[in-house]
Amino acid sequence: MSEHHHHHHAVSGKNLFLTIVLNILITVAQIVGGILSGSLALLSDAMHNFSDVLSLIIAYVAHQLAKRPYTPSKTFGYKRAEILAAFFNAALLIGIGIFLILESSHKFYHPEAVNSIWVIALGLLSIFLNTLSVLLIKDDAHDNMNIKAAYLHLMTDVMTSVAVVIGGIVMYYFDLFWIDPLISVLIALYLIWASVDIVRESFSILMQFSPSNIDINEIVNAVQENTNIQNVHHIHIWKLNDKMIHLEAHLDFVKNLTLQETGEVIEDIEKLLHHKFHITHTTFQAEYERTDDKSMIHKKEA
Repeated sequence: MSEHHHHHHAVSGKNLFLTIVLNILITVAQIVGGILSGSLALLSDAMHNFSDVLSLIIAYVAHQLAKRPYTPSKTFGYKRAEILAAFFNAALLIGIGIFLILESSHKFYHPEAVNSIWVIALGLLSIFLNTLSVLLIKDDAHDNMNIKAAYLHLMTDVMTSVAVVIGGIVMYYFDLFWIDPLISVLIALYLIWASVDIVRESFSILMQFSPSNIDINEIVNAVQENTNIQNVHHIHIWKLNDKMIHLEAHLDFVKNLTLQETGEVIEDIEKLLHHKFHITHTTFQAEYERTDDKSMIHKKEA
């Protein structure tokens, strides 16, 4: 059994907390402004920002949980807390997107007058505060799927607020109030599109699917290039979180080696897998002339 560690950018919980405070300010301002102005686009943006507050709180809590140490009753700790948070946040965005499309469809055919000054002013405020939030967690988003989901929320907020401001300007000068629900639909479609990949990737990790960038056949071929190994079977490979890749397998040895010699061969294989496939943790069962199922993927049902 072996575990290797990569050096990653240290994620800052303090920056994440500051983005929560900023988004609470944006949400309250836009809800009040949306009600006063009668703008569905502004209320849609407020709802999006409210989802950000929830998602950022969930991301913050999950980030704190993930740092907790392993224990005898939790041998993997809370490493998957951030993956659960990423899945929930991205799925929430998709749900909000569908809801906004349904709400906008009615108002599109029955447009109502909107106080566009409120829309423009609060849209500009949202752009400023969300851009500040994006800058706070930009570096953290590169190394952490959970923070990436929160970062995506904030990036879409900046873009949707730009759309809200443009819509407000069009309504102010041309009285084209159907622009308001149209922008709401565009915001919703973007939310859905931007969230699908995170839902797919986090779901894959939670279901313990093999990482999409790793070919198991290549792993088998690489291991069997070692002259001491006759066969590799009963392979399982999965991601514990968005960084740690685990692999377990049975190794058929060509000779009945001593325990020390077996350990040396396994150590060589571990180094190979870490270097070539970035596998961080391996567990091998060493075998010699054992009559078991030699299938690469064990198909026996529980």
